[in-house]
Amino acid sequence: MDDPRLETEVAALREELARLNQHNILRSHRTTGRVLAFNFLRGLAFGLGSVVGATVLVSMLVYALSHIDFIPVIGEWAKEVIAVIQGG
Repeated sequence: MDDPRLETEVAALREELARLNQHNILRSHRTTGRVLAFNFLRGLAFGLGSVVGATVLVSMLVYALSHIDFIPVIGEWAKEVIAVIQGG
């Protein structure tokens, strides 16, 4: 079983495996603790981004609705929401 093609393929496979083991994702996820810490921080960043994004979006929507005077119900409702937010 001295097939030179098989030896070449095995050598190429070993090189690829060594390169894969040096990849940043695999190096940073070697232990369970690192995986848990990474996912925890990722979850915190996602949650914070979601809250900040929703806050900006809702405030822009309420601001835009408060300037609509030709629809009395929406304009008054938006003004009440702004008054509650500003007055506490």
